[in-house]
Amino acid sequence: MNTAIDPRLIARLSTEFTSLGEQLNVLGRDLRTLHTQVLGEFPGTATGTTEKIDVQGAIPQDDPQSDPAAPIAMTGAVAEQGIPPWPAPAHGPVPPSSGWSRPSVPVPGMADGQGTSYPPVAGPVPSMPGRGQATVPPMGMPAGQKYPGSAPAWPGWTAPGGQQPMPSLPQQRRVVTGRPVRAPWWQREGVISRVLAVAGVAVTLIGVVMLLVLAAQAGFFGPVPRVVAGAVFSGALVAVGARVFAKAGGRVGGIALAATGIAGGYLDVVAMTTLYKWLDPVVGYVVAFGIAAGGVALAMRWRSQGLAVLVLVGAALLAPFVTTELALLGFLIVLQIAALPVHLVRDWPWLHVVRTLPAVLTTLVAVVGIALDSGTRAERFEVFAAVIVIAVAGLAGAVLSGRLRANDVTASLSFGAATVPMLAAPLLFSGRVAPTVVSGVFAAVLLLVAVVPWLPKLGAAARIPGHLVVVSALAGAVALFEACVGAVEVQTLPSALFVVAAGFLAVAGQQRSRFAAALGAAFGGLGALSFLFRADPGTLAAQPEAEAHLGISTALSAVFLLAVLVVAAWTARRLGLLDRESDATVLSVFAGIGGLYAVTALTVSLGVATGSRDGFLAGHGIATVVWMVAATAALLFGLRRLARRSQQAKVALVAGLILTGAALAKLFLFDLATLSGLLRAGAFLVVGVLLLVVGTRYARVFAEMDSRTRSA
Repeated sequence: MNTAIDPRLIARLSTEFTSLGEQLNVLGRDLRTLHTQVLGEFPGTATGTTEKIDVQGAIPQDDPQSDPAAPIAMTGAVAEQGIPPWPAPAHGPVPPSSGWSRPSVPVPGMADGQGTSYPPVAGPVPSMPGRGQATVPPMGMPAGQKYPGSAPAWPGWTAPGGQQPMPSLPQQRRVVTGRPVRAPWWQREGVISRVLAVAGVAVTLIGVVMLLVLAAQAGFFGPVPRVVAGAVFSGALVAVGARVFAKAGGRVGGIALAATGIAGGYLDVVAMTTLYKWLDPVVGYVVAFGIAAGGVALAMRWRSQGLAVLVLVGAALLAPFVTTELALLGFLIVLQIAALPVHLVRDWPWLHVVRTLPAVLTTLVAVVGIALDSGTRAERFEVFAAVIVIAVAGLAGAVLSGRLRANDVTASLSFGAATVPMLAAPLLFSGRVAPTVVSGVFAAVLLLVAVVPWLPKLGAAARIPGHLVVVSALAGAVALFEACVGAVEVQTLPSALFVVAAGFLAVAGQQRSRFAAALGAAFGGLGALSFLFRADPGTLAAQPEAEAHLGISTALSAVFLLAVLVVAAWTARRLGLLDRESDATVLSVFAGIGGLYAVTALTVSLGVATGSRDGFLAGHGIATVVWMVAATAALLFGLRRLARRSQQAKVALVAGLILTGAALAKLFLFDLATLSGLLRAGAFLVVGVLLLVVGTRYARVFAEMDSRTRSA
């Protein structure tokens, strides 16, 4: 015996061969299972004919005549490559119970007796059509472990060790479905029931109004039976609605019944207060508030925005049929206030609309009616009080909702609607002082609300959303315009508008607010239109018209216009509107035209304001010189930047040349015929000197450019 052989090596090899035999046994059973499943997949396949499967060096042939201890023969591509046969395990043959067989796997489309050969077990096995892939571990690898390039899996195949691989999903064709056909609206779930419920609410409330009003006009029953019948009927509807709501499928019916009853009770109180005079207006408002608040509370409990909307809409739409007195404004305002606390809990946008619009529209009609009919002093103050309460309630609702839901735009829009009667309130008063004070106070309050977010501590506490700021600022600007129109005369209106425009533009530049800049531009545009109305080109050109309409007021307006242009240029730079050269050029051209016109109006107005006979002519002579100075500045600016080939330089040169031509045309066509001798001579001398300066500079610049071009 050779003592050099390590016994431990022999033992380890024996263990490995034993493990290999066990794996081959498992593999045999798996192949038998595979054979059975393939035959089950193709029921028409004959089972009596088998064909040897070429398993290149892995599967021994289950032949009764073969020697289990003989080397395993190589077939197929492995044999052709000259690989020597693999000897059988030294520990003994594989037991017949292992299930080795030679299954034949006929494939559809092949002739009888033909099968398919499979690649090595450790390599990829071709998959049958429509089948997935799995992994067969190589020899020596633990069962169930995957490795790169593993073989495909067949349905029902179980990996060594009992692990079942995930079967592959069958290939599915993509099904292109068309757009689903929507059912008509009357066939959708709940539509018809809601329509019928709303119709029932409307018809029933109309019946209540007929009971309260038409029966009184016709003399049917007495006041007490009518009122009591309306109250009992309304209470019964609410009770039945609560009972129906508690049952399955009774939500729509319960809401409709309860809304009808609550609105009917509200109308009953309106009739008792205004029609029958049984209740003092204050007491009637309190009782009506309790009924409306109870209806809103029930809507919150049932989590139904529809209930709250039906109550408010029904009461608001039918209340004018009960009474048209000014007390109607109070009852509509009660509805607006009663629904206000809901926005602290629920996000019900439609409630903003239905609680605000009825009071707004009715109050606006009252304002216009009193302004046209010259109502009594008491009526004017009642309507004015209603205007204030509506605006305050609208602001409170917008602020409360905005603090909790910053994206609630409906609340801000409702507040904007609530400010409309307030903007029309100056019509209630005669004269100039009272309307101006009213508009000024409203403007101050609204603009203060818009400025609150810019105050650090107050803005953090108020948490006013941006859309509410926009609405408040817009309404405040309208009120401020009303105050300007009422406070000044027509001659000084442009100055007032220019002052407001400069203020908005300054705030816009400081806060970098484009919206404030837009408001300033709007006031500036209105001021420019009113200024042109007073100092149009025809008035500036004709001496009689100029002496009749121009003076210190137009001169001040021209100064304020120049100030607005300067502030607007600073604001545009702060807002980044001049970052692009093209935008800066366009704005500069328009600002230059406006500035020249303002200077011309200023010189002519100052000349007329002196009262001198030649003041108008002197003003025009100075205006011509100013034109030529501006043309010279534009040409020098363009020549200085011409080397950079910038767009601004080209535009400045073109503008300077055009303005030079305009100054010369004015000098020869207007000044030469109208100016006196000394003024005419002075204008010609100044314009001529400026032309010489510009011409010399112009020639020098182009000569330098030509010399540089030749040297290059």
